[in-house]
Amino acid sequence: MVTPSLKLQDLIEEIRGAKTQAQEREVIQKECAHIRASFRHGDPLYRHRQLAKLLYVHMLGYPAHFGQMECLKLIGSPRFTDKRVGYLGAMLLLDERQDAHLLITNSIKNDLNQGIQAVQGLALCTLSAMGSAEMCRDLATEVEKLLLQPSPYVRKKAVLTAVHMIRKVPELSNIFLPPCVHLLHERHHGILLGTITLITELCERSPAALKHFRKAVSSLQVVPQLVQILQTLLMTGYSPEHSISGVSDPFLQVATNTDTSRNAGNAVLFETVHTIMDIRSAAGLRVLAVNILGRFLLNSDKNIRYVALTSLLRLVQSDHSAVQRHRPTVIECLREPDVSLSRRALELSLALVNSSNVRAMTHELQGFLESCPADLRADCASGILLAAERFAPTRRWHIDTILRVLTTAGTHVRDDAVANLTQLISGAQELHAYSVRCLYSALAEDISQQPLVQVAAWCIGEFGDLLLEGSCEEMEPLQVEEEEVLALLERVLQSHMSLPATRGYALTALMKLSTRLRGDSNRIRQVVSIYGSCMDLELQQRAVEYNTIFRKYDHMRAAVLEKMPLAERGGPRANEEAKESKEVRPSEATPVPTEPQASQLLDLLDLLDGPCGAAQHPLAPDPSPGSALGHLLDLPWAPPPPAPIPNLKVFEREGLQLNLSFVRPPETPAVLLITVTATNTSRGDVTHFICQAAVPKSFQLQLQAPSGDTVPAQSGLPMTQLLQIHNPNKATLRLKLRLTYNHFGQLVQEIFEVNNLPMETWQ
Repeated sequence: MVTPSLKLQDLIEEIRGAKTQAQEREVIQKECAHIRASFRHGDPLYRHRQLAKLLYVHMLGYPAHFGQMECLKLIGSPRFTDKRVGYLGAMLLLDERQDAHLLITNSIKNDLNQGIQAVQGLALCTLSAMGSAEMCRDLATEVEKLLLQPSPYVRKKAVLTAVHMIRKVPELSNIFLPPCVHLLHERHHGILLGTITLITELCERSPAALKHFRKAVSSLQVVPQLVQILQTLLMTGYSPEHSISGVSDPFLQVATNTDTSRNAGNAVLFETVHTIMDIRSAAGLRVLAVNILGRFLLNSDKNIRYVALTSLLRLVQSDHSAVQRHRPTVIECLREPDVSLSRRALELSLALVNSSNVRAMTHELQGFLESCPADLRADCASGILLAAERFAPTRRWHIDTILRVLTTAGTHVRDDAVANLTQLISGAQELHAYSVRCLYSALAEDISQQPLVQVAAWCIGEFGDLLLEGSCEEMEPLQVEEEEVLALLERVLQSHMSLPATRGYALTALMKLSTRLRGDSNRIRQVVSIYGSCMDLELQQRAVEYNTIFRKYDHMRAAVLEKMPLAERGGPRANEEAKESKEVRPSEATPVPTEPQASQLLDLLDLLDGPCGAAQHPLAPDPSPGSALGHLLDLPWAPPPPAPIPNLKVFEREGLQLNLSFVRPPETPAVLLITVTATNTSRGDVTHFICQAAVPKSFQLQLQAPSGDTVPAQSGLPMTQLLQIHNPNKATLRLKLRLTYNHFGQLVQEIFEVNNLPMETWQ
């Protein structure tokens, strides 16, 4: 039994109700078979309904080429319902690559010569959407006649079609030059806007047209007419004949009196915000734009809230204090059930963190981390760790923050989180006892978070003697027995959740505890010997080496397993911590000059210390000759600024050039600031310019908002964008760039990798 064909609404509901991709394909294949059968039978009554369903299938990405000829039949039909669907199908299914598009030229010509405005509008829309150069040459005369029609509806569409024709066939400029001057006297703002666009295209693509308009100043008064239009716009205000959903003349609305009860009003306000952002507006206007976006965050429409979050993210770098006023509303958006909204709110919240609000913002972000979706946990955890590293008020707060992140979402943190925390704990000697007790308690409760287990195992191995002392001023007393510590590490070794690297941490911790615990080390020797035959090669090698120490070099075990020396940290706060540690003897930090006489003078000063027996420290070389005298007088000394990093040209095509300049702030050596500068020496503007970047996973990249999306022609004002890359491990930097832009009417996309960055950018 043949299943009857579905109506369009029923087809949409059935496709949306499909639970799997296979079910959707099955529904579409059955309906496409019915549509083909209807086309073969030549049913003229319902042909437009079948084509409407086929167009919906095409919008979903399924093949619909067999409906191209049906579009031609519907366009040739005398019924308006058929023509409407036929022209829509032609715009979607036909383009210049198919020869079938030339077959509708005669139908469009006939419809343009009709007196029915709706039919003329359909033909003009189709011609401006998919008209080829041949069609434009054949129909240019008809479009020229329609430019002077009495109906504003037809004239506006004819002007836009003329713009398309000039872009396709610039030699048609002479046909459209005379009507332009008359169209400038129109009162309809839509026609005026289209006319000015047409004149701009004519001047850009035809030197003769530019010369014509320049000479027409005295006779046809083109330039004075343009000035008069601008003056009229300022003086008279809105045009009542041009209304969209109750908003009159949206291009002349202002932000302070636009009705926001309709979505059209919100669209006008959004365009107002974009205008303020894209031009060099006064500070008051930029604050107004931020406040408009803040009101958008309170809107019930999810799309409006998403747009507001995205726009605020662009503004946060240039107007940070204005965006900060809306921080509570942004934090509320973190609780949105929509993942796309919560992701944008998370990005904006992380951008709002600074030294004054780091405690409050981190508390809110940690609360969000506990309940956020799984696909947001990695971004949230990494953002919290980066913010804590940059703005931590105290070392203890920094350690507590990282521990909470590791406890909540340890499997989602960055790869360098373990190394950063171990360096932080190692450098905070006054917090060793506090850290080892906190980590031991967290490890006893949960051994599934691998980064947490690795840090805890390292800390227990290093400071296990402090764990057993049982006294710590920063927290409640904790009584721990040696057997409990060993049992916990053995549990980590035996757990199926432990990674090979985690077992290596635990085995090394057991080995170090053999010199820090007061009891017998036979139990540790037995555990270590078991892993001498482990399947994991790395773990087996460690166990064999540790067994060798027990058997052959037991007298050296205590010296070999001493506490690790403090490693230099390369984070944003490293410089501040270094200053704190050097407050006792500032003179020790004074570099030694490299000249022989200066070196002898410093040696002489050291000899004068005589019986004090102070340990001499190796001092860094100083190229300045006068530094020896500065050291003698104990005067402050400032190191010379680092040598500038050379710029790098990474892209050049048709006049568009991309250059990279680099800066490494002395106070944050792990951070690299890259300024991307785009210049354009061609004769055409580069519009809709977007630069996207990607780095390896071991890096952290922050892409700040660009200065604009247009690179002016003929070496105009360059467009700039700032990239901030965090490279804590000083790994070799590789950068991948993707450029998307429009140039001379063509969409261009370039993807390339930059492998020749200067060594100074990462060493």
